[in-house]
Amino acid sequence: MSVLLEFAMFPTDKGESVSAYVSQVIQMIRDSGSDYQLTPMGTIVETDTLPQALSLVEAAYRILDQAGCDRVYSSLKLDIRKGKGDRMRGKVESVREKIGAVNS
Repeated sequence: MSVLLEFAMFPTDKGESVSAYVSQVIQMIRDSGSDYQLTPMGTIVETDTLPQALSLVEAAYRILDQAGCDRVYSSLKLDIRKGKGDRMRGKVESVREKIGAVNS
């Protein structure tokens, strides 16, 4: 099984720049050993199971809660597929191959 999680989570009560808080969440994701990709609007993570993905979301909230954040915004998208792995790279490569075939 492969679970792709795209999510954003950040405090809304800590001013205009929240990168100091977001960087703590990204550090936790990196330390988890899961493959991830940081983007300007969120983070994409690939895990083997849904509980693993949701555990990262919970851990991210705990980090912000312990940092004194009283209001946290989050959005989540999940793509859950049985029998496939390495989809974070594979999906992008599939599109790139098709673009190359069109341009040939």
